[in-house]
Amino acid sequence: MSVLRLRASLLSRGAAGLGGALRPEGSSCPSPEKGAWWTRGRRYSVNVPERDRRRDAGQVELLEVLEARVRQLQNEYVSEVTVNRVEVAPRKPVSQKDLQALELVEDRVKGDASSAATEAGKASLRWMERLTEERNEMHRRQQILESKLKKVTFCESQIKRREKEFLARKLKGNKQTPNIGKEKAVVGRETPHHSKKQESFKALKVQKENKTSVDDLDSSRLMPEVSRHSKKQLLILDYLECLLSQDLVTQANHLLLSYFHRPGSQKLLTLPMYNSVLKAWAKQGSLHQISTLFSMMNKSGLTPDLVSYASVLECMCRANADFKIIKSCLNQMAKDGLHLKNLFHEVALHRQERMMVLKAIQKVEPGFSPPPASSRKIAISPLLRDFYSKEEPASYPKLPLSLLELQKRFQQQLKLESAMTITIDSVEKKPLTNQNHHARKLLKDLKSQWQEALLKTFRETKVHMSQLHPQINLYPYLCLLKDTDYVDLMMQTLLNLPPHGDSLIHLVTSLAMKVQEKNLIQKKMKPFVLDELKRKYMNYLHLLAKDTQLDSCLPREHWESLESEATICSDFFTQEKAWPEMVLVRLGAQLVEIMVQSVHVPSNLFSSQAEKKLIPVLYHVYSFLSIKQVGFIKPHPTFSQLLAEAACTELTFDSSVMPMLCPPKPWTSPLFGAYVLHPTKLMRCLEGTFQHQELLESCPQEHLYPVLDALNLLGNCAWKVNQPVLDLIISVFNAKGSKKLDVPPPVSEAPTPPSYQLSKDISSSEKAKLRREIAQCHKTAREMYSLRMDALYKLSIAHHLRDQIFWFPHNMDFRGRAYPCPPHFNHLGSDLTRAILLFAEGKPLGPKGLDWLKIHLINLTGLKKREPLQARLAYANEILEDILDSADNPITGKKWWMDVDEPWQTLACCMEIANAVRSPDPEAYISHFPVHQDGSCNGLQHYAALGRDVTGAISVNLMPCDVPQDVYSGVAQLVEEQRRKDAASGRSIAQALEGFIGRKLVKQTVMTVVYGVTRYGGRLQIEKRLKELDDFPKEYVWEASTYLSQLVFSSLSEMFSATREIQDWLTKSAYFISKSGSTVQWVTPLGLPVIQPYHKTQKIIVPGNLQSLCLLSYTDVNQKPNTLKQKNAFPPNFIHSLDSTHMMLTALYCHRKGLTFVSVHDCFWTHASTVDLMNEICREQFVNLHSQPILQELSQYLVQKYCSKLQSHDSSKEKSVNEKLLRMLSHVPERGNFDLQNVKNSTYFFS
Repeated sequence: MSVLRLRASLLSRGAAGLGGALRPEGSSCPSPEKGAWWTRGRRYSVNVPERDRRRDAGQVELLEVLEARVRQLQNEYVSEVTVNRVEVAPRKPVSQKDLQALELVEDRVKGDASSAATEAGKASLRWMERLTEERNEMHRRQQILESKLKKVTFCESQIKRREKEFLARKLKGNKQTPNIGKEKAVVGRETPHHSKKQESFKALKVQKENKTSVDDLDSSRLMPEVSRHSKKQLLILDYLECLLSQDLVTQANHLLLSYFHRPGSQKLLTLPMYNSVLKAWAKQGSLHQISTLFSMMNKSGLTPDLVSYASVLECMCRANADFKIIKSCLNQMAKDGLHLKNLFHEVALHRQERMMVLKAIQKVEPGFSPPPASSRKIAISPLLRDFYSKEEPASYPKLPLSLLELQKRFQQQLKLESAMTITIDSVEKKPLTNQNHHARKLLKDLKSQWQEALLKTFRETKVHMSQLHPQINLYPYLCLLKDTDYVDLMMQTLLNLPPHGDSLIHLVTSLAMKVQEKNLIQKKMKPFVLDELKRKYMNYLHLLAKDTQLDSCLPREHWESLESEATICSDFFTQEKAWPEMVLVRLGAQLVEIMVQSVHVPSNLFSSQAEKKLIPVLYHVYSFLSIKQVGFIKPHPTFSQLLAEAACTELTFDSSVMPMLCPPKPWTSPLFGAYVLHPTKLMRCLEGTFQHQELLESCPQEHLYPVLDALNLLGNCAWKVNQPVLDLIISVFNAKGSKKLDVPPPVSEAPTPPSYQLSKDISSSEKAKLRREIAQCHKTAREMYSLRMDALYKLSIAHHLRDQIFWFPHNMDFRGRAYPCPPHFNHLGSDLTRAILLFAEGKPLGPKGLDWLKIHLINLTGLKKREPLQARLAYANEILEDILDSADNPITGKKWWMDVDEPWQTLACCMEIANAVRSPDPEAYISHFPVHQDGSCNGLQHYAALGRDVTGAISVNLMPCDVPQDVYSGVAQLVEEQRRKDAASGRSIAQALEGFIGRKLVKQTVMTVVYGVTRYGGRLQIEKRLKELDDFPKEYVWEASTYLSQLVFSSLSEMFSATREIQDWLTKSAYFISKSGSTVQWVTPLGLPVIQPYHKTQKIIVPGNLQSLCLLSYTDVNQKPNTLKQKNAFPPNFIHSLDSTHMMLTALYCHRKGLTFVSVHDCFWTHASTVDLMNEICREQFVNLHSQPILQELSQYLVQKYCSKLQSHDSSKEKSVNEKLLRMLSHVPERGNFDLQNVKNSTYFFS
């Protein structure tokens, strides 16, 4: 056991100075004179608890300050903190030595030790001395090694220096020196008013001829599609934009100049940084400042782009520059290869900027007018040529709502997003008592006090930070919103904190991201931006409304036609980039520290203590997660008790987690789509990952059109709530849930920790066992709380939308797999969530619709998986009485629906069938019910098609068969045959497994092998299944799981030989690519660029007051690729990119045919009446997809990308590696002779 301090004080340098984050790990922090912010705080000391003191595990006293004894538990358990009575130590000033120590050591805990801890310190003195000796010895050995390596390093440095000198001399002979000093002045008469302007504008003329630098020699090492800006450059750019958003142009310009004139820092400045300041000075008409910046860009070797010249022309218009100056600018622009027409189509300009630029140009060219936007040519693969063909007129389906209804819904959505949060009623109902009413009154009064305290501390913090020496700090980020907005966000975070607390890093980032999102929304709420958005969206709705005529184009195409008429392009709304991770962490840490400082609660709130003291509501504690020490912010038990007794019947959500009340904005680019105001990424990824977005933005936009169109069609599907099923689920939820029906029980049903009394002679093993039992109880309680809250959120959102029609906007992951943006309530959820969703549009069942409902019902039960469709339909007719009974009496009847795989969806289908069969004409019955068609182990289907593997194709239903083939049962059969042989030969583990091998035992491993599961992972999966078997001897679990995993993998290799060859080729290709220093990248058949974001881990230490935060980045493109992850992930990621391509093709062609279509990856949904047509389209698109030479095109792409860098002067070792890479990428596995056309006749391909 170790004693760790629980600190709520502010000890070290705070989050004010962002500049410190730019130092490498281990470097010293700046002194206060250099701008470090010293936050006022107090220290706490504690008493060490007596070792053998008897206590009840649930009784914990927390007063003003805390001292904790943290017991590290085994592996996955988070240690619990036992706290004794606490006393306050007098506050001491923070010393420079303490702060420096905190900068260098992340997890060291400071503070005065209590008197009870002194003896423990003396007892450990010898241990400390020994540790010091060991460190000294290690330091001595390190010095010896460094001295030995010094000579080698010196020789290497000399060689590199001479190489650079040689290259510099070689380049010097070919390089033409810019003749900046002898530029020709503009000829002509100057008026006194313009003489200074024209003289200063000479700096705009930049020599560009034959420009070469040593840096160009290294360009081959960079990924051409993804820029490798350092974290420092991203931080500087973001800080500049933050200043400029608040019209602090002088400060931004001063920062730019300081880096420009600082030795070694000029190279940090990038073109976007200059452009940001250029645009700001253009607004003020300061031509002199514009000229100065162009001169700086020239000296830095940067070439102005269209954004740069747009700013210059706007500035010239505002400054009323004369003809000659503007003419000189346009001439220089032409020399740089830039065209005037592109200013109005490729640069985001709002109405006033557009007019200014045009006015300046027309001063020189009076007849000039912006050309109309040219229709973009769509570079479409053969898969979609007929889809985008305009030869035949197209008519697309409409929404079941009128134009007026859609416009009203848009106004509601706009109001919801501008508020950023929404408060809804909770479905969890509890009878209220006087105690509840009293707690609510207390909570209301305390909320008011907390808000005042937070506002006061926040303002004091801002005042203090505003007085700091000018530097990159947090002050501008604390001025982006109103002070009360920051307080509201902190209060929302406080009230949503779970009773067991949250990790500090998660709390910090989530709070900072809320600030960022609110800032972006406020920018979009500016009148000229919002008015333009409203106008476009209102016109866009003419395409979707049922009472309008327009129906001949796709949503993206219609929005682009509106763009051509607009004065602001869509990219203007979302051109703001995400904040760097460092900014998020610093800002969030500052706000959390303010919360810890400011929020207090009376100590006698629920006790009879006479003395009233204020104690912190939040406290900081270290716990162990496995072997890692993690900082947590935990609420005081008094605070948690207050919230529990208040029994609040409302829940507050961010508007971004709610389904939309109107159709989403169509995706027209990687920067525009989904929610009306809320910023949404087209490609979801971890925070701090930029390569995906940069790759999308650098890709020709027409290549992304098929993907964007597919996401738009998925998001335009309208939904409604199945109210009868929802009411039943809520009733079970409020009746303490049901394990059988997968409705989580309340936390009050969690097991209570065992009571215990520790005797003096208790052994250490007994203590450890007791600690594990207590920890397991706490772990179970936390898991139950998470599951309960997850269900509560889903049901409460569904209840709130019970009378509404709503939409799920979609985006995708880096492989192209589509996901709904709302995280809690969507059709990708569990059985419970899917059961309460219906299509908003209803369609008549038609002649086969009722049969498909019955087949779908049996599919949901999982009872007849290996039976043909006719047998499933016959079985449904046999049990029709049970189906009707389940629909009429779900809780009091026979309860047949409760004993199946998907009980809630089964019940919902029973109700739909009952309504249909009881209607006067079942064929005319309007059904809103979605029917699913699942792929048969879809990953293996793609592998079998790629390799034209006949045996594999039969196993996964690519070949027509009378009954569905079950690959899981086939593998289980092969495993059982081998087990029998081994048992007959006397192998004991094979004999012990007799009677236990079945489909369920091997299913998960077979399913995930295609997605990259290793033998170790497969063994763990089988081990979990064996533990679920009550009759299987537990002592054989490990040996049996090892044995079975080997049999499963060998059986799969036997059944899918071509699959294994392809998988091995992909794995080895990725291995050689990553070993060469590159990340694996490819393009899907629809044109989506994909890059694997797996790099070596980068550790960044962010000093803070509560603790130093350690950020682990796995996605930094400046780091080397992680070879293990790159090679293991390539096969599954490539297959995922193919199944997403198949899904999107199916979505596009279903929309063309007028079908309602949504998907859950390889599970396709549509109305019962259109299942047959969807199946036909699904099979056709699978055949069309795999009729393309996918592996051959992949090989060509990889060879061109990774093998075109071979140089004649490469070393022999490099040549050998490159030759191996070329041979591997060129050696495409041979294909079998399976005929893909058979898929079109396979009934059970998707069924």
